[in-house]
Amino acid sequence: MLSWQDDNLGTMKRVALWLVSEVGEGNRFTKGQLREAFPGVSQVDRRMRDLRDFGWRIDTNREDAELDSHEQRFVKPGIPVWEPGRATRKSGTTAIGAGRRREVLHKDGYKCRSCGITPGEIYAGTHEAAQLDIARREVVKPDGTTATELVTECKRCRVGGRSLAANLDEVLRDAAGLNPIERKVLSDWVAADQRQFSRLEQIWSDYRSLPEDSRAAVRMELGLD
Repeated sequence: MLSWQDDNLGTMKRVALWLVSEVGEGNRFTKGQLREAFPGVSQVDRRMRDLRDFGWRIDTNREDAELDSHEQRFVKPGIPVWEPGRATRKSGTTAIGAGRRREVLHKDGYKCRSCGITPGEIYAGTHEAAQLDIARREVVKPDGTTATELVTECKRCRVGGRSLAANLDEVLRDAAGLNPIERKVLSDWVAADQRQFSRLEQIWSDYRSLPEDSRAAVRMELGLD
């Protein structure tokens, strides 16, 4: 294998080799260790993040609760970018610029399209504030082709949905099969870009987020315990 200390390689390739040979799969490291390994190399943090576009999984404390804020974990390697021709991004996986990011956030209503949380909102039962990011989602079109589209997701949903693909054809067929009343209800939700929950549905949602002792109190109130 090539050496991560070879200055003739690009920074991203060197970082990939450093993770494999020095950190090791499944192990933690800090930004300080990364910068110490590459003194004087500008944007080394960004070059490491670029590896995610090639299937490399590098978690922070947002994805791994066991990590401190200054730590990251090298979960698993992806494409061996140091091999000739392997560090070229596929179509649709170019870096997302700031302008495009703002456009996607605006179109998605500045909220996670998976769970509906907004930036800075606290996840139920935690002290963790949501952070929004732009994810690439494979979408199956009605003609059977697959396209990569951008969608706003919070960091928590993005990690859990990396392997998911959306199926537009299925959604269209399900929508076409609705009766007039169901179609009207769905149309109202789509027009408002949100679902209006009934009081019972909201209580159910709140109940599910309670710790077990508190859930037991609710069950007792309902005569179930």
